[in-house]
Formats: sequence, structure tokens, C-alpha cells
Amino acid sequence: MTRKGIWIWLFSSLTFVALIHLIDAISVLIFNSQSKMFQLYPLINEKLQVIAPTSYFWGSTGAAFILWGITCMITFDNPVETFLNKILSDAKSQSAAESQILEEKSELLDIMNETVVMNNILLAQVKDIACNVRMEVKGIQPLKESVDKLQTELSRLERGIGESEKNTRHPSRCPICGKPILLEFKVCPYCGENIRLLPKTVIALRNFR
Repeated sequence: MTRKGIWIWLFSSLTFVALIHLIDAISVLIFNSQSKMFQLYPLINEKLQVIAPTSYFWGSTGAAFILWGITCMITFDNPVETFLNKILSDAKSQSAAESQILEEKSELLDIMNETVVMNNILLAQVKDIACNVRMEVKGIQPLKESVDKLQTELSRLERGIGESEKNTRHPSRCPICGKPILLEFKVCPYCGENIRLLPKTVIALRNFR
């Protein structure tokens, strides 16, 4: 800040001197008199007197405007503002870079989003299938019980058939002649005796033998 103040003081002083020379040049043009400001430079006074009033006017005008512009530039040049502007510029450039990165990655994010949505749909379908299977299993349960009952009845029937076959394979004997005959026979095929008409005491004694 001290250096900036020195530069402002220097160029403002030069601008003030240039304005005084401009006023002196205007007076020389209007009153057609000699310049009084040239007397401040005794070493080059004679050389300055040779300059034409018009050239003196335009030279002092240009010098005044140039020096005034430099003074304004130094005055309004704020280091803090410059620093903040630089920070803002860096932040904007960083934001632009991040935005570009996000745009580049947006396609990947869209794909990931679509994948998540498809997975959710698949999970919902699997859930529906599981519910349907559960309902079908519940419907199959009574059928399984019926099948079990049928298997039990078939087992009983098989045992009954087995007993019948056993009885068929091992027929009883005639109480008169003692030869093997089937239980269904009413008459013995060997002796011709009517088995159903025989008294029970005779059959019991024959079997006892």
C-alpha cells in the first residue's frame, strides 16, 4: 500500500503540473504572449521558447490526459479486489471443470440408474413368482394328503390280496378223505362228500386226527 501511495502521489503531481502547462498553453494561444511556465526551466528555457503555441497546447493536453489516466489506473487498482477476482476466476474455472466431469459421468450414472430400476423390476417379478409357488404348494398339500391316504388304502388292499393268495396257495383239507381242497368248494372233488352238510363234530374230529 505504501508503494501504491507513492506512485499515486508522483503521477498526481505530474498530472497537476501538466494541467498548469495546459492552462499556460491556452493563455499563450488566446493572448499571444510568451509562456510563463518555461521560466521554471532555466537550463532549457531558450529551447522551449522555440516551440510553437499550438504544439505546446497539444503536447500539454496529451501529457495531462495520459498522466491523469495513469493516476486513475493506479488509484483504482485494488490488490484485495484483484486477489478476490482471481479467487473467483479460479473457482469458476474449477466449477466449469467439475461440471464437465459431471457431464462426462452423467451417462454412466444414467446406466447405473437403469440397472437399479431393472433390478427392482426383476426382484418384484421374483417375489411374485415366489408368492405363486407358495400358493401352488398350499394347493398341492391337500392333494398330497389324498395321495397318502390312497397309498394307505393300497397298502391295506395289497395285504388283503396277499392273505387271499396265501389262502389260495394253502387250501384246507376235506374232513372225510383228508385231501386238500379250496375253501370255496361245497363238495369234495375226491370223495364226493357234501362238506357243508357234514356235522361240525365230524369235521372237528377229522381235523383233530
